[in-house]
Order: sequence, then C-alpha cells, then structure tokens
Amino acid sequence: MADTFRITLGQLNPTVGDLAGNAARALEAWEAGKAAGADIVALPEMFITGYNAQDLVMKKAFQLDVMTHITQLAHDCADGPALAIGAPWAEGTELFNAYLILKGGKIASRNFKHELPNETVFDEVRIFDSGPLGGPYSVGNTRVGSPICEDAWHPDVAETLAETGAEFLLVPNGSPYYRDKMDTRLNHMVARVIETGLPLIYLNMVGGQDDQIFDGATFALNPGGKLVMQLPPFDEMIHHVDLKRGPDGWRIVEQPLAPQPDAWEQDYHVMVLGLRDYMRKTGFKKVLLGLSGGIDSAIVATIAVDALGADNVRCVMLRSEYTSEGSLTDAEAVAKNLGCRYDYVPISEGRQAITNTLAPLFEGTEPGLTEENIQSRLRGLLLMALSNKFGEMLLTTGNKSEVAVGYATIYGDMSGGYNPIKDLYKTRVFETCRWRNANHRDWMVGPKGEMIPETIITKPPTAELREDQKDSDSLPDYPELDAILNILVDQDGSISDCVAAGFDRDVAKKVEHLIYISEYKRFQSAPGPRLTKGAFWLDRRYPIVNRWRDPS
Repeated sequence: MADTFRITLGQLNPTVGDLAGNAARALEAWEAGKAAGADIVALPEMFITGYNAQDLVMKKAFQLDVMTHITQLAHDCADGPALAIGAPWAEGTELFNAYLILKGGKIASRNFKHELPNETVFDEVRIFDSGPLGGPYSVGNTRVGSPICEDAWHPDVAETLAETGAEFLLVPNGSPYYRDKMDTRLNHMVARVIETGLPLIYLNMVGGQDDQIFDGATFALNPGGKLVMQLPPFDEMIHHVDLKRGPDGWRIVEQPLAPQPDAWEQDYHVMVLGLRDYMRKTGFKKVLLGLSGGIDSAIVATIAVDALGADNVRCVMLRSEYTSEGSLTDAEAVAKNLGCRYDYVPISEGRQAITNTLAPLFEGTEPGLTEENIQSRLRGLLLMALSNKFGEMLLTTGNKSEVAVGYATIYGDMSGGYNPIKDLYKTRVFETCRWRNANHRDWMVGPKGEMIPETIITKPPTAELREDQKDSDSLPDYPELDAILNILVDQDGSISDCVAAGFDRDVAKKVEHLIYISEYKRFQSAPGPRLTKGAFWLDRRYPIVNRWRDPS
C-alpha cells in the first residue's frame, strides 16, 4: 500500500460559458500534475462551466455541450492521474451540481451535491436536484471523499463519507468573497475535521463573475484542526500537496502558509480584480469615467488604473458653472498622478441649449431639482457618446451610501457598465483612499505613492449641481447615514434597532423611506463587486412597488 499521495490543486479562474477555454485550462492543470507525479488533479466546483452560471445550466443545449467537453476531456486525460472537475450533470429528468472523477478515458465516478444553498447570491434549490448522501471514490487504493462546497458547511455529508470509508476530504468550492469570510470558512472546516477525524483540503476558485469575486485562499487542515497549508488569495496557481500515511492514517505534509492580507487590502483587491475580469471576460479593453474632483470618481479612477493600466483609462472633466476651481485642480491632479488621459469638456453651452429647448414647457414653474439633474443627465449623454465612439466602457462612480438612498441621477451619473465601488459605503471610501495612498502591491498596475490628494479626502462632499451645495443638505452626515444603512441593509434590522443604537427615529424612518423608493434605480443600475453579504443585487431582492414601511 502506497505511503504517499500527491494532489495537484488548480486554484484557477474559469469564465462562465467558455467550455472550450475552461477545458483547456483543466488540461493544462492535468498536464502539470502528470509531470509532477500526481495521483489526482483537482479543480473547483462547476469549473467546466464557470460559476455562478445561474439559469444557463438549465438550458438543455448547454447541458449537452458540457457533456461533450467532459467526454473529450476524459479522453485527453486518459494516460495519467485522475482528474476531478466540477460540472452540471443531467441524469434523466434531474440536474445535479456534480464533481466528476475522470480516469482511464472515462467518467469513473459521479458525485452529486446534497446540500443546496438557497440564500444570498445562491438559489441552487431552484436550479439543481439534491443528490443522495454517498460514499467516497477510489484513486488507486485510496478512498477520497468530496463534499461539494455547501456540503462541507453541514455535518451530514462529511460524516457519511467518513463512515463509508473516506480517508481524507477534498472539498471543491465556488465560494465567493465577502468581508471576513475566511474566518467563517475555517470555522466550518475545522468542525468537519474534528467531527470526522480526517484531513481536509479546501479548494476554491479565483476570479470575477459579474458581482461575485472568488478569492481562492485554498487551505488544508490536519486532524485536530491544525492549518497546514494556505495559498495566497486572488492568485491563480497550480499547486502540489502531498499526504503521507502513518499509523493513524493520512496526514497532509505541512507547507509554509501564505500571508493573508487584512480586510482593507482584500476589499481593494476584490474591486481591482472584479473590474479587470469584467473587462477581460466581456471583451472590453479600455474604460472612461467622469472625473469630478470628488472622492468617489478619484478612487474609481485609481482602481481602474490599478486594474487596467493608465493607457487604458480616460478621465473626463465635464465642467459646469457650478464646478469649483478646487474641483478642477483636484481632478487634474488625480489624472496626472495616475498618468492617464484627461479630457476637459465644458457643459454650460449644452445645458443652456437644453434649458432653452424646455423653456416653453417649463414656463411658470420654479427652477429646482429637475434643472439640477439636467446637468447630470447631460454629462451621462456626453460620456456615453464617448463610450460609443471609442469603444471604451463607461464606469459609474456611485458609492453604496448613494446607491442605497438614491442620491444619484438615473440616466445621469448612474450611466455606465460597471461600478467598482457599488458595495463600498462612503465612510469606507474615505479610508480606502487613505489605504491606497499609503500602500502599493505587485498586483496593482498603477504607480506607487499618493494618487488621491488630501484636499479631495478632507473637503465636504458635494454634487456641485447648484451654488454652495453639500451632500449634507439632503442627507444625514455620512457616518450617521452609513451606520443606519448598516443596520437596515447589511443587518436587515428594524427602525427599533436603529433607535436602540442611539439614532433619531425620524432620521431612521427617512433613510428607510429613501431605501425603498430607490429600488427602481438599483434595478437599472450597473453591476459591481460584492464586498459584503448586504450587497445590492442578488443578496437583497426587494419589489420595486412596495408600500410597506416598518411600523416600529
């Protein structure tokens, strides 16, 4: 009986729907494992299709195409180690989230996910059928158990595998990032190791898919819960792990643990990777954005340069008569610091033309919010014209605080294809700017040093749509607003919870009202990377028409 067992792990970045490309990546990993003498090459959950493919996997033609690629992959990997790969798999009238073991030119084992997640961004209960509790599969004379992602968050699947002879657990995952999720993963996996007494390898994919960013950070635990291997987050890599058999069974050979960055760095990396992958996977090469001289557009420009490089980012200052000299100076400084293109497009003449056109219809009314929003919508029109003309995707720059309460103009500054800071509250925008000014990492394409002038970080936020305008004219100050939003949105709390936390009831009710009446704007808003479990899109699904308000 062999005393060593080698697993080649593919912490890789698939693209949803690119079956041929994902199969080619799988073959590359298999070839690397074969060259390294691996017994099995393992890839994450649903790797052949990419994840989360949502309703795409229910399309019959797609299912058949998956089977064709899996069959070919089994043929291509016949002479060498086993290949474990995640895929949707149809049997009869049922569709499963499957983990397939390819050996000897065929599918040697099919393992079906039992525990289907039905919360936050997941609705697998609607898409997949639940597989039966099953046993391990054999690789040589070794029996391996593979609870698929959510299966390992519950005790029943792992316990059944241990009871039916599994000698260690290999857990394939498509586990997307949210802040501090690593602690949650570790707690669940330590529980499985303690319950079963088996070593466990947690394999996660990396990369961006719409709003979800997969952070990798693959790790391994020995019995007792000791962490003996951890890979860097966000990096694609093919990595070999060895197990040795002793009198107490298999044990994973310890390796140096890769450093895990703090939440500020991980959030920033998610926003950079999310934009980079969204561009790469949709086929765009360049972006543009309106650079106002404010903090939100400044951090979005910085994220864009860190993701794509300065040559692929165009910043546009669209000045009106309300744009301050300070905003002009600050915007130009950001573009200069980043080294990206800076265009100056005054809008006063165009705004006056629109005002003149509407004058007969507006006669007898007082100027107000409508006239202010004309400026924002004109900017959106001009930016979209540039986007269409030059094939550059427009980035929108609304932070989570604004997205939550609708403090943005639909068809104006909400125009765009992607919003890198959609899940970043305004108070965190400030701190993220300070973090980026003080830190630089190898994965950032942009330059080192202070990108965002201190004047931008410290000046009172303003939309500059009228004379002497401040955000605080319409909203509570951001520290108060964000704390209330955290209760109502992220914690799904009540008005009573806000009052118990020390906030004025009338202020909390106003914020709640703004959240609900802004649902139609969010329904039409651009996607952006998910940083929390309270992100606006799949995490939080509310009706647009909704008259209920918290009576507490």
